Amino acid sequence: MSGKVRIPALAAVLALCFAFLAGTTAAADGPTVKLSKSQAGTGGSITVTGEGWRARALLMILVCGQSVPSRGVVGGTNSCANADGRAVTTDSAGRFSRRLPVAEPPVPCPCVVHVATVTGAKAEADAIFQVAGHAVEPLPAETSGGRLSVLTDTRLDGSSGLLTWFGAPPARTLVFTVGNVGTSTVKNPVFQVGTAHGVFAPQWEEQQWRGTIQPGKKARIELPVELPGGAHGDYTVSLKYGGKVLAEQPWGVGRPWGVTLFWVLVCIVVPAAVFRAGMAVVDRVRPRRRSGGIRHRELRMPELSLRLPGLKRRTEAPTPDTTSTLPWFTPDADPGTAGRLSAPHDDSPTSPTAPTSPTTPTQKGHP
Repeated sequence: MSGKVRIPALAAVLALCFAFLAGTTAAADGPTVKLSKSQAGTGGSITVTGEGWRARALLMILVCGQSVPSRGVVGGTNSCANADGRAVTTDSAGRFSRRLPVAEPPVPCPCVVHVATVTGAKAEADAIFQVAGHAVEPLPAETSGGRLSVLTDTRLDGSSGLLTWFGAPPARTLVFTVGNVGTSTVKNPVFQVGTAHGVFAPQWEEQQWRGTIQPGKKARIELPVELPGGAHGDYTVSLKYGGKVLAEQPWGVGRPWGVTLFWVLVCIVVPAAVFRAGMAVVDRVRPRRRSGGIRHRELRMPELSLRLPGLKRRTEAPTPDTTSTLPWFTPDADPGTAGRLSAPHDDSPTSPTAPTSPTTPTQKGHP
């Protein structure tokens, strides 16, 4: 009874070991791509499957011309039908399956279905495919027997300065190591360095490296990379040699906040300066007041109480008499009491004590 139990357990362990070894062998061989059809016409579709890729990796699937798996995509992504490509994400085991519409590439066949990683470590694989009805031409001959391959990861050396913060062109140095895996010497190789912003196609620029790389030898390459002034955001620097993309390096460029600060100051300072200049012009052209001329007159509101009914006129307060309160005048010398030597009395004609002039009649009809 115990032997019968041990046999299935041993079989399960062996099955797991074989599965593990198979997975290890596939991972060692690298990523692979398989197609449901080896030939299809424009307007149709095929199913692309793959395994051995990095888990949760974003891949791009394209139909490319002038390509064979041994040489890769000779013309780079410019030889592919980019508008009809598809993206896919691998599962936790590094597998994927995706339907791809068949489209004619911009160059003649031989063609392949090209699968490459979009982010992270670079990996790619090709599968032979024939686009029915599309032109077929021989591949361009290799210029020399020397072939360069990138041996190390690329990196961007350098940093941004104060001028870059104010909109100067960001600049870096692309550093990588290549090895000559061909049979002949490579002398003064010409590389193509491309910069792409976001999802746009890269803009390529040829740069020649001065030096010689013998077969089986390697060399450290440094190439300058520069972006236009005021550039910011996510960029990708690509390296191409012999029509094949060798490496890609992401580059995050910060925003030039100095330019933003400059425009904010312009929006504040310029209106203030214009206002000050306008006030100076107004102060210069307005008429001046005469120094010895007419004095300022107070504007008084008319007495509305005299015109409006129901309103009483304001009575003015009596002005105090200050003529008899001067301390330096004696009662006899006071100007207000000059000629008066007695106490004040009533001088009216009806007063009984008022003196009468001898020539003034006191009664009617009497002289």
